Amino acid sequence: MSACVPARAADPSRTQRIHQSHSPPPTGPRRFRIAGADLSASITVFLIALPLSLGIALATGAPLQAGLVAAAVGGLVAGRLGGSPLQVSGPAAGLTVVTADLIQRYGWRTTCAITILAGLAQLGLGCLRVARTALAVSPAIVHGMLAGIGITIAVAQLHIVLGGTPQSSVPDNLLALPAQLADLHPAAVSVSALTLVLLLCWPRLPGRAGSVLRGIPAALIAVAGASAAAALAGLRLPKVDLPSWSNHALAGLPEGPVLGLIAAVLTTTLVCSVQSLLGAVAVDKMAAARPGPHVPRSDLDRELLGQGAANIVSGALGGLPVAGVAVRSTANVRAGAVSRNSTMLHGVLVVAATLLMVPVLEFIPLASLAALVMAIGIQMVSLHHIRTVTRHREVLVYAVTTLGVVSFGVLEGVALGIAVAVGVALHRLTRTRITHDEREGVHHVHVRGQLTFLAVPRLSRALHLVPQGTDAVVELDGSFMDHAAYETLQDWQNTHTARGGTVRITGRRAALRIAEPAALHDPGAPWGTDEAPDTTADCRCRPWTPWRNHQCELPQPAPSTARHRDGTARPEPTDSESESGTGTGTGTGGHELLRGISAFQRNTAPLVRGELARLAREGQRPSQLFLTCADSRLVTSMITSSGPGDLFVVRNVGNLVPLPGAESGDDSVAAAIEYAVDVLRVRSITVCGHSGCGAVQALLGSEPESAQTPLKRWLRHGLPSLERMADDGRPRARLAGRAPADTVEQLCLTNVVQQLEHLRAHDSVARALREGRLELHGMYFHVGEAQAYLLTEDGGDRVFDRVRAAELSA
Repeated sequence: MSACVPARAADPSRTQRIHQSHSPPPTGPRRFRIAGADLSASITVFLIALPLSLGIALATGAPLQAGLVAAAVGGLVAGRLGGSPLQVSGPAAGLTVVTADLIQRYGWRTTCAITILAGLAQLGLGCLRVARTALAVSPAIVHGMLAGIGITIAVAQLHIVLGGTPQSSVPDNLLALPAQLADLHPAAVSVSALTLVLLLCWPRLPGRAGSVLRGIPAALIAVAGASAAAALAGLRLPKVDLPSWSNHALAGLPEGPVLGLIAAVLTTTLVCSVQSLLGAVAVDKMAAARPGPHVPRSDLDRELLGQGAANIVSGALGGLPVAGVAVRSTANVRAGAVSRNSTMLHGVLVVAATLLMVPVLEFIPLASLAALVMAIGIQMVSLHHIRTVTRHREVLVYAVTTLGVVSFGVLEGVALGIAVAVGVALHRLTRTRITHDEREGVHHVHVRGQLTFLAVPRLSRALHLVPQGTDAVVELDGSFMDHAAYETLQDWQNTHTARGGTVRITGRRAALRIAEPAALHDPGAPWGTDEAPDTTADCRCRPWTPWRNHQCELPQPAPSTARHRDGTARPEPTDSESESGTGTGTGTGGHELLRGISAFQRNTAPLVRGELARLAREGQRPSQLFLTCADSRLVTSMITSSGPGDLFVVRNVGNLVPLPGAESGDDSVAAAIEYAVDVLRVRSITVCGHSGCGAVQALLGSEPESAQTPLKRWLRHGLPSLERMADDGRPRARLAGRAPADTVEQLCLTNVVQQLEHLRAHDSVARALREGRLELHGMYFHVGEAQAYLLTEDGGDRVFDRVRAAELSA
């Protein structure tokens, strides 16, 4: 039975009355509300940002107020205008080396001007919508850049920790380290050691009391504890000195060589942009993994615009460059923030502290801030990242980038990393291994790697080792084949088969058509008497092509003779005999189905056989229950990019979830829900509706007095959705960016919301929700637009937000 059956034509006047009676109620101006989770998260982030901002300003050699200015601007400007709701921006450790070099070369006022120009460059890049392009940089280069910056920060701050003054470069700092160790300052070392001990031990406090105390940021405890100890012990140490704001230096006109200033702007733009965009992607992953309300994914182009605006404002006010900060963003997500209000409120708190807490801040020893920043620098050299790049054989790129940043600078180190990455990619592209062997009379030619013109001579030598008239298997274990290699393989295959041999292409490139159509269509070619030709070998249609759109149909061969189980040879029926019922075939529809199955066995089965064998051994462990309509236009694996074992799918007419105990005579949906939640232990359930649903149209056009067919009895479970739409006291489900096109679409959206309510009424679902191990999601798929929408709650409203392609490519 068709899933979404077309409804009979409804009375136009009745449809008009329904549309008018269910028009959305007028909405008044919304009140500005701050969620409690945002308030508590903003306090947590503020307590982390305050000491870090001072420490980063100290590490760069900038006025200490500049760190506070950047923190406030990052929270207010980037938080309001940026595209990542939960990312917290401010002075970042990744910019420390760049900023320190700029201050040393050009002075503070010119550095502020460079920050403004970098912000303008970010605005230009955001307008050009190239944010995703920045993510094309190899992760090994990005992680190597951050590791190099971390090493530079740690080595420089080590001198302040020991009571000295850092030099201008890492080599100079390393050369001066022995003399510094010989001239230790016990007071500075003791305060720094106490800061590091508190920083490392505070997150590891045991017991129930420890779990409560760990809610206070370790950075705040470390700096506050070291400051209190220094004050109580009466240690004479350099401390934070915040001059009057009336003497705060603002941006001036840039002074210096033009090429040097351009390079400085490009470097600042690169580091700020890449760090902010990668941080936004990481924040999306953290927010998606936690339970709780859904937070919209980041708009990276808007995030670039927000960061550009923040850098313009920060530079104009005499602040440090601004970028997304991983430490604060992670704390914001873990503290339960649900909107950009937490980021903005943290900026307000920084402003208040800057104006009201100056006497308290001036108690902080500089050695304590240096120890804090040194710890952050060490953490930037991530062992997890090193293991990852080693596993992907990119450790050379990582190492060269790190050493380049440490030895020459950020821009030079990144350029070296890009050059090495390109060299490694070219090496892999040209490195191809081709072997030939014989097993049980069959000659195997195995190609490992990319098949380009550079490998054609070796490919030809291996193919000519196959004797004429023999069976051959060519396994292509690579993802790329250029035209020269294609023609070589094609010519050899044609020649080998013409001389009585057979060729079978397997591996990742098995779906590639090697033989020309003329060779397959030659009536003189011996198809044999035991099997017909595999027509799917000539299929060049794109994936997900419907049967009726296939352009790969071949001429029908003459009746062939097949050997049956009883040993007799009988002619196979033709399609015309099958369609007329005189043969044993399955007709046109069966022919299409068999073609599809044959294509699967030839092209897809070799690729998924290993995974399916694993699932057969271990059993299914899906993480999602996906409940959707049985409409043939909804291909669940296509719109979710899922594979075997990912989704436990339930489909029915209208994606309905009958209430428990409903007199439906069909417990299949309830049984599937109970099995998925209690046995399979799925972590989420998604109800997916779609546009143009025939079941919804039938529901709108149904009349109570009409005869009760099985379909109409089933559609009774959709009546609560119809009643919900007719209730003017309830907020309407709506699509982001536009209103529903008509009453049918409005009911399709409402039906998703209502079926989620029905789900919560099932005992297994309610129990799992209470235990916090299950999430419910609503989804709407617009067939005509090929666009998916996810249900979110905006206050009391239910909005289906568009899922953008860019959001899933990070």
